[in-house]
Amino acid sequence: MSPSPSDALSGTEALGQHLRKTEERLPLTSVACEPGSGQATPLPSARCPPRTLLLVPLGRWSEEPAPTCALRSGQAVALTQRDAAARILLAEEKVLQRKMKTWPLGFGVKLEIVTPFLGKYRPFVGRCCQTCTPKSWQSSFHKHLPSLGFHNVLQVTEENTRYRGWLVRRLCYFLAILEWKVDSETPRDLQERIFRSKRVQDVMSLEVPQVRGAGSVLSKSRAQWRSEVLSILGQIQSPLSLFILRLCSWALLRLLNRVFLNVLLHKGQLEMVRRAAQTPDVPLVFLSTRKSQLDGLLLPFLLFSQGLGVPRVTWEYQTFTPSLRALLSRLGGVFLPPGAEHAPDGDWGALSRAVLTSYIEELLKSRQHLVIFLEDPVSGEPRLSAPGGEWLALVLGAVRAGAVADVMLVPVGIAYDVAPGVSHGGLSGSAQPSGLWSCLLAVSRALGREFGCVRMDFAQPFSLQEYTANSLFRQSCSQKSLEELLLPVILGKSPDLLDWEKSEEWYPGLRAAAELKADERRLVGRLGLHSLSAGVSCSSVMAVAIMSALLLHKHREGVFLSRLMSDFSWLVEETLLRNRDVGFSGQLRDLVLHALSLLRGCVSLHRLSRGDVLVAPRETAAAVRELSWHSAALLPVFMCEAVGACAINALLVEMLPFLSPAKLPAAVVLSQGELLRKTLTLLQLLPRDVVLLQPCQSVSCYGQEVLDKLIQCGLLVAEETPSERLACDTARRRFSQKLLWKEMEDFNDSDSDYDEDTGKRCFKISQLDNCPDFFLFLCGLLGPLLKTFERAAAFLVESGCPELELEYVEKLQRFLVRKAREDGSFECANRNLALSSIQTFKELGVLREQPGAAGPILHLSETFSTKGNQERLEKFMGQFTSS
Repeated sequence: MSPSPSDALSGTEALGQHLRKTEERLPLTSVACEPGSGQATPLPSARCPPRTLLLVPLGRWSEEPAPTCALRSGQAVALTQRDAAARILLAEEKVLQRKMKTWPLGFGVKLEIVTPFLGKYRPFVGRCCQTCTPKSWQSSFHKHLPSLGFHNVLQVTEENTRYRGWLVRRLCYFLAILEWKVDSETPRDLQERIFRSKRVQDVMSLEVPQVRGAGSVLSKSRAQWRSEVLSILGQIQSPLSLFILRLCSWALLRLLNRVFLNVLLHKGQLEMVRRAAQTPDVPLVFLSTRKSQLDGLLLPFLLFSQGLGVPRVTWEYQTFTPSLRALLSRLGGVFLPPGAEHAPDGDWGALSRAVLTSYIEELLKSRQHLVIFLEDPVSGEPRLSAPGGEWLALVLGAVRAGAVADVMLVPVGIAYDVAPGVSHGGLSGSAQPSGLWSCLLAVSRALGREFGCVRMDFAQPFSLQEYTANSLFRQSCSQKSLEELLLPVILGKSPDLLDWEKSEEWYPGLRAAAELKADERRLVGRLGLHSLSAGVSCSSVMAVAIMSALLLHKHREGVFLSRLMSDFSWLVEETLLRNRDVGFSGQLRDLVLHALSLLRGCVSLHRLSRGDVLVAPRETAAAVRELSWHSAALLPVFMCEAVGACAINALLVEMLPFLSPAKLPAAVVLSQGELLRKTLTLLQLLPRDVVLLQPCQSVSCYGQEVLDKLIQCGLLVAEETPSERLACDTARRRFSQKLLWKEMEDFNDSDSDYDEDTGKRCFKISQLDNCPDFFLFLCGLLGPLLKTFERAAAFLVESGCPELELEYVEKLQRFLVRKAREDGSFECANRNLALSSIQTFKELGVLREQPGAAGPILHLSETFSTKGNQERLEKFMGQFTSS
């Protein structure tokens, strides 16, 4: 694409003009929905491709329209302006369908005609794991729930109050919030219960008396113990203030209406949560992803507005100033006390842990709901956070101790078009504590811009007791460390150990729950990973994320607007095909305009002489980082295909020296055994919380799923090889002498598992026109992480080990920034990716960690102290990258 752009456009005015011209040139296809049918009927456009993308939720069109994600002018509507013509076409099509619904043949068989349309249904996401929690999978769900439609939380009118009139319409926000109920409150004798709890009394009885003077020994009085317990409890929580709660809810509702177009909830998902909340004596614990600091206010606000009460929200103690902590605690915030977090082995730490554990038990006994964030704040990628593991371990300990019979866990997924208050640089390792004035300044800045739409998804609640009981029977015995699995492969020895499971790592530093045993800590890690995977899987994909992925990984050099609209529609349908929902609906024209307007700082628009518009992403560091931040939401959707594409790339890199220039990669034959080996190698290398591989799924089964996905999406085509037995021959055969036993969770009864020629099957890369672009797009999704691993391996030559870990991280960060300036790959200059590479190198045995006075000290292992092994490591990491 080498057109010379003329004058650059300002704003989106010229873009809208071009889109209207495009709409006039290309006839539109409308989608209508019959009331009560729950189905969308595509209106035909004679010999013209559809140019309108409308996703219709199952439900009545007249009462529950699909939520529209467009500009504030309301341009995205259900039908185009040709409503009359569309209805005439719909009526004609109904008559035609009644005539052609069945096609009688001479031998009495009737064939039913089905009109395919990918945007016909929205997938209902969020079902719990049927393997780990089969009983929960059947409960709190009904087949009518997907058809309930959506609800915009920000749409509060006089219908939400008990009153009517012109004055009510002006005060409807305030009157509606006054009617919201707080179902459960803190017990009045909470302090006395915690002071008399067995845990606290045990710590008081085991406390060593204080020595005063030469011969006098004094012990603490009961009043001194009570004072310390109340002091620790005051650091953890404060009683709810209903006045402050309702006042802040009113202010938050006004703020959300100013900065967001809508905040959507699925009524079917919300109904599942309500049914779980009605279980007697069983509290709810919401395990949520985190995309912004606003999530800690937004999620309890939504639960409060939907009649689920005011939950207790976990916050980090060191993140806020004392004044802001006091305000958050009055709104329902709870904090880890500093004693339990930073001094777990001291006297104060033991008392803090006892008070915190007793408080969680009393909190769950009173059926108060709890919100735990499993991700690090604004981490950019799914990463389990240490504070989230602390709280999850405390909940598990309360159930194990018998404080409550059971707890219902509800994974939550949050998706923004543009998350407020997020820095996309990822360059700074420390942040100043947030205070009241800094929050007010952030609010004032947010009022001057728009952030698009928000979608909150609730997964199906599942029982903690059921998950714990089933996980005890699924512990794998064949586990090895990452060093044992991949180090021989890196050094060229390649043992056959890749199908073993990587040894499970629990949360690092569960200090507040130090009394947990090793198996319980491991259970906390598996539960956290399982819940995070469920939360990410039920999260919707927003329009900005799709647009960012296209601009960054497919059209980095620029693209014509007409081609961009076509690719946007293609990527949306690919997302829906993978049973993932999107957080928008409307005409394709308005969706593209909406996404580009929110990314106005990352793209440039140029009018060309031919009348088209060139959309090009900016090459600045800030623009590339922001696009990378948004596009990361597509990685969990295409994780299987991305892993498979990188594995294919590794095989092509190995074959490149043996290929003649005339041979194309499409003519290369790939062995199934070699492809599975590369796939398993990459799966073992990637962090488990990045792959989001659930603990109940083995890596070998996931590798086979990756191969199946590559065949389904059309990237691989089976290659027929001459053999005595045809591939389509399904006749019975005898068992081979060597039985390849399958994993426990693999119930596939295919006879190919007993075939000795299974690994000899071959594939070719598809030669369809769209496959090369799709292949590079998939490789680009994993590109930032894998390229950071490669550059971290190259940095070993310049590292001054041994040195402090903090200094090593800073040097690696500067190295990544320097490399990014050379080729413009600023998506790799991210501190979180640098930390991930260091952690992976520790597990690989490349870096060794030793404790030091000023912090951990890193030094190179003896194996990788030589330049040859360092080059082998860099080559091993670089084989999976496409550039």
